[in-house]
Amino acid sequence: MSKPIIAVVGRPNVGKSTLFNTLAGEKISIVEDTPGVTRDRIYADVTWLDREFTLIDTGGIEPESDDMMLTHMRAQAELAMDTADCILFLTDVRQGLVDTDYQVADMLRRTAKPVILVVNKVDSFEKYMPDVYEFYNLGMGEPYPISASSKLGLGDMLDAVIELLGDRAHETEEDERPKIAIVGKPNVGKSSLVNRLLGEDRVIVSDIAGTTRDAIDTELKVNGTEYILIDTAGLRRKSRIRENIEKYSIIRTVAAIERSDVVVLMIDATEGVTEQDAKIAGLSHDRGRGLIIAVNKWDAIEKTDRSVREYTEDIRKILSFVPYAEIVFISAKTGQRTGKVFTMIESVIENHSMRVQTGVLNEIMTEAVAMQQPPSDKGKRLKLFYMTQVSVKPPTFVIFVNKKELMHFSYQRYIENQIRETFGFYGTPIRIYIRERKEKS
Repeated sequence: MSKPIIAVVGRPNVGKSTLFNTLAGEKISIVEDTPGVTRDRIYADVTWLDREFTLIDTGGIEPESDDMMLTHMRAQAELAMDTADCILFLTDVRQGLVDTDYQVADMLRRTAKPVILVVNKVDSFEKYMPDVYEFYNLGMGEPYPISASSKLGLGDMLDAVIELLGDRAHETEEDERPKIAIVGKPNVGKSSLVNRLLGEDRVIVSDIAGTTRDAIDTELKVNGTEYILIDTAGLRRKSRIRENIEKYSIIRTVAAIERSDVVVLMIDATEGVTEQDAKIAGLSHDRGRGLIIAVNKWDAIEKTDRSVREYTEDIRKILSFVPYAEIVFISAKTGQRTGKVFTMIESVIENHSMRVQTGVLNEIMTEAVAMQQPPSDKGKRLKLFYMTQVSVKPPTFVIFVNKKELMHFSYQRYIENQIRETFGFYGTPIRIYIRERKEKS
């Protein structure tokens, strides 16, 4: 089940990035006193009371500004609000209630999303609580006083978030049909590929980057099996802002990957693998999704008999953290090899859900240990007792050993490679967890 999405919104300089960093537990968002430093929303996974959700940080909202930068930031925030399951509306007790807060409140009311009103910079409840009550005038319900920098009041605010999400968690039943997210940079050909797979023009296709404004779900039936195709708005290119504080706008892609079983990452053959492509591949890997890399516009490349091999080697080198990813060279425009994409999708879905019997797994582990002795340290050698598969999507294994510290990552990778050599698991990541078990006397 995908994680709920929480957007932190408000006018500039009320402390959104400080709150985001505090909840995320690390300094992800750049914090400066200059209004509007957070240019594009960024995200982090947060856990509270055993509930996980994805938090989005947004640029400050100036509802009536004509400034291009502030207009861009407003559009980013609106997109984040559209995507979110719940919104934290952040205000500033020091500056008090201002006209812009009322305008942001009006925008939030139009979203019809649940909103939690948060009053930041309340470093002393005794001193500032009388000023907090002023925020009832926004008509957004009870204001939650916090200090993001001092970490005060965050528990009550997060409890309110969890209470809201608890009500929404049971609204819809989980759709069991396999979901395929078609992702990539703008103008890489995502909608064109979707149209090829569907066999009809169900998605608007244009040469203007970013034509697909929202994620579009399309039902598709192939060989008797129903699938959901998720076509996303692509990642925006780097902003041409001079300050060194640009961020990528990727929350739609995050949300699509979160909902998917298999990710089809489209790469522009004329550009090669970019930093944005690596970022999406990393998102897919971290969330344990199956991964297919579709190199599009292959018809626009001058080729030799070595082109496919050399291009594949480049992808493997740059995206070395996803060596399992399947690669296919296509042209969504001409239809070249687009039929192969769905053959790969079916294969990756099967591998993503594959289960291996425990007895077979332990035979492989025993043979692997016999071929390459486990590492040792200070006279103590690693012993592998037992291996079992505990879940699928992605395939996840637990190995019981005598001492976890002796399991070097290179030996764990060796065991993973032995599993892959035997069963393939093409297109899917594998998770391996190490647990200690005392030796029998």
